[in-house]
Amino acid sequence: MREHAPHGPEKNHHSHDHTHGSIDPSLIATEQGFWAIQRSCAVLVLTAILQMIVVYFSGSIALLADTIHNIGDAATAIPLGIAFSLSKKKPTKRFTYGYGRVEDLAGVIIVFMILASAVVAGYESIDRFFHPQKMTHLGAVIFASIIGFLGNEAVAIFRIKVGKEIGSAALVADGYHARIDGFTSLAVLAGTLGVWMGYPLADPMTGLLITVVILKIVWDSAKLVFTRLLDGVEPEIIDEIRHAVTHVPQVHEVTEVRARWIGHRIHAELNIAIASDLSVEQAHQIAQEVRRELLDHLRYLSNAIIHVDPLNASGETYHPHS
Repeated sequence: MREHAPHGPEKNHHSHDHTHGSIDPSLIATEQGFWAIQRSCAVLVLTAILQMIVVYFSGSIALLADTIHNIGDAATAIPLGIAFSLSKKKPTKRFTYGYGRVEDLAGVIIVFMILASAVVAGYESIDRFFHPQKMTHLGAVIFASIIGFLGNEAVAIFRIKVGKEIGSAALVADGYHARIDGFTSLAVLAGTLGVWMGYPLADPMTGLLITVVILKIVWDSAKLVFTRLLDGVEPEIIDEIRHAVTHVPQVHEVTEVRARWIGHRIHAELNIAIASDLSVEQAHQIAQEVRRELLDHLRYLSNAIIHVDPLNASGETYHPHS
């Protein structure tokens, strides 16, 4: 016997009847994601424009590397925006789980965009070693690097906050990415001070340092994004699902639990075992109670399939596939 937990409105309505007129939490999360992308993108674009003007007059390769990366950050709003837009579409006969997985694909695109910015920044830095140019307007470069740090940190705080609220790995990763970018802006400041003290190679060396930092971001972001693509889930989510079921005393055993992220929502499947002498109606009521507990304990849960087994035949070993 399978029970299906629909999207989250029942989380706040513990009656057995279906609710109507409630706003789907996944839709609210999508709108929050759009809002975060738009605001943070505007900040990064303004920061990059200011830095590009200073690069033009100063010739700072470290600031150029930082500016390229900030432009790349702003560009990540494009795949994220498309992903959040598609996630609002309802499931179809072909895409029965909806379009949330597009958000994970957007994460892959973001990783490659970050990698591309590392390649460009590294190339420019190495080229400057062989073709040195005099760096001017040091005061303006220092000012631009400080602006870069402040702009990125503001974006980081905003994206991480909203990303955690809606459960979006792509948005959280992008937020931490922006935070590290802020520190690379401070590295530009350090390189500029080195040039001012009479060490002209401090500028391209700082550019190379920024490149290494960007590559570290690529590695960390790729691990997160590809874990989601492979249906990886945080172990504590599985623990929380099992804990939620313990609040239903009629459930004697939880034999299998599976969960996956699809975009910024969790889909779960679990097998529960109940007394063998209960009626179908009683089993249905127990499954409904399990559903309510799951929705109460997991804020990002969008869907749960609950398979009810009799205690004397619990687990999937009693359900051969052939």
